[in-house]
Amino acid sequence: MDNVQKLKHTIDVLFGHGVSKTLPKDIEIIISKKTGRIRNVNHNGSLLFTPRTDGGLAITRYCAKLFLKNKKFRENCLEIDAESKPFVEQGRSVFCQHIISCGKNVRIGSDVPVLYKNQVVGVGKAVLSTMMILNQQRGVAVKIRDSLKSQTDGGNSS
Repeated sequence: MDNVQKLKHTIDVLFGHGVSKTLPKDIEIIISKKTGRIRNVNHNGSLLFTPRTDGGLAITRYCAKLFLKNKKFRENCLEIDAESKPFVEQGRSVFCQHIISCGKNVRIGSDVPVLYKNQVVGVGKAVLSTMMILNQQRGVAVKIRDSLKSQTDGGNSS
């Protein structure tokens, strides 16, 4: 099985059947010379995602924007209120009380795109599952890994 097919199967398993159809045709796959495994996947010079050792994918905001074209992908997202948007853009965590809606495929440890008015403001790792997020009013729901701050800052902190 070639690397592109392997990626498409992984995307479909993680984010829902058919989401891989939104993957661009002209992706660049960077392979590790030492291990022979996929290291990064880029599109037009922008990082899409990196495979994790546990079999998951660490997606970026750019990748989440591409995948949002597919309705099934929304089941992996959560939407926040206006009050918490500036904090999420700075790379801060999302708390349960600020979540408006949560997709049914959000699981503990999975990558979760955080939306505000159907725009991706950040991507993070879920600390709680969908049912726990919806039933609780306190505590961290998602720890943000990739936000607007990391895009504009270039990843450098001063």
